[in-house]
Amino acid sequence: MDTGFVAALGDWRTRSGPLARALAAAVRDAVIDGRLPAGTRLPSERELARTLRLSRGTVVAALGLLRADGWLRTRHGSGSAVRLPARLTERTTPWSLDRGGAPDADLDLTLAVTAAPHRAYRAVLARAAELSAPLLLDSGVATAGLPRLRALIADRYTRAGLATRPEQILVTAGAQAALTLLLDHLHTDRRAPVMVENPAYPGALAVLRARRARLLPVPVSARDGWDTDQLTTAVRRHRPRLAYLVPDFHNPTGAHMSAAARRSLAALADRHQLTVLADETMRDLDLRTPPGGEPHLAGARVIQIGSASKTLWSGLRVGWIRGTEDLVRRLLRNPLQAQLAPPPLEQLVAAELLGAPLAALLADRRARLRAQRDHLAALLADTGWTYTVPAGGLTLWLHLGERGPHAGDLAVRAAARGLALTPGPRFSADGATLTRLLRLPFTATPDTLTRAVDLLRECAAA
Repeated sequence: MDTGFVAALGDWRTRSGPLARALAAAVRDAVIDGRLPAGTRLPSERELARTLRLSRGTVVAALGLLRADGWLRTRHGSGSAVRLPARLTERTTPWSLDRGGAPDADLDLTLAVTAAPHRAYRAVLARAAELSAPLLLDSGVATAGLPRLRALIADRYTRAGLATRPEQILVTAGAQAALTLLLDHLHTDRRAPVMVENPAYPGALAVLRARRARLLPVPVSARDGWDTDQLTTAVRRHRPRLAYLVPDFHNPTGAHMSAAARRSLAALADRHQLTVLADETMRDLDLRTPPGGEPHLAGARVIQIGSASKTLWSGLRVGWIRGTEDLVRRLLRNPLQAQLAPPPLEQLVAAELLGAPLAALLADRRARLRAQRDHLAALLADTGWTYTVPAGGLTLWLHLGERGPHAGDLAVRAAARGLALTPGPRFSADGATLTRLLRLPFTATPDTLTRAVDLLRECAAA
């Protein structure tokens, strides 16, 4: 029997009630939390009974409970596989359009975004206006980006240990624009799945689903990060040609990939002709003191995606792709590139902010986020819910407990009380698991976070 299946069930015998019901609940919870991906085949009844030291009648009863409630699909001659009940996949409206069913909520914790640096932004707007005269003499046709901006971005990579020339940088209208352009260019074999993390950033999942990509989820946890053995097994077994990963302060878990795991992943990509799209949007939001300075996830088959949206302001729609010079030239020939390029004046503003003011802006942003993160963790300390305090990023990934409320139900109750939340299923590759998990951004002020957690606790108690 696959030992991973048994491990996914956890210490299920400690549950109260009949053994058959406890086993069924353990399988269901493993699917909900993403430990057993939908489609996982179960061992035979006889093998399951022998390994778990149960009577075959108990196993048959447990599987019957799962089948009756829609968690199990059985086909004659093919065995049984876990699945998601249809009722969990009914929501079709993008979460961002109605703020999780609470469009008029006073407290909004659905967006993990930072406030604009008002004083610095206004100052560079004036400076950009002074420098804009040469731009107005140009045609305004989209290029790979303003030379000064590409040079600044390339220099940041080089100073971080990843030698980069400006010709290797293509400026885009944000990270999602970069991902869209790369997928249009690289995702040509629809039969091959695209490897993603589970949980994953919903914006990236939306872009992938729009291209009807088959998703291959691999687990990442706030505490343990990425399991390189599982990554290797997934690549060997399913042969994806593309992977989208967030190695730096992963959204939503906050996990940070170790240097050893980065080297292992880059070598794996080389061996199996796997192109890795490394989203580094959160990289600058390192809240350790001092910042750790891990190397970029890099290699011959790794393409980096960057953005100013989290570092500076989400309203500044400037991102970039770092790849080979040949890749940049080919992307420039893609008809989508002009539509996914930011206006020249926005690039000029980004160049001003990413220059001399950046060090002070980052120091202030990190200090504020560190204080807000610690405040949120303190508010949750006696709830009984579990979490890992992230070393960086913008969010805390909260587990409501195996017997706790489902995050979707809790979000509905909170919406009725004026608090907008994003439950775990929004971050799952299948759109329905992770139902006992909740993402809580710590980008709001301490007072707002206090009000939000007080309301959350009241809703959970109800």
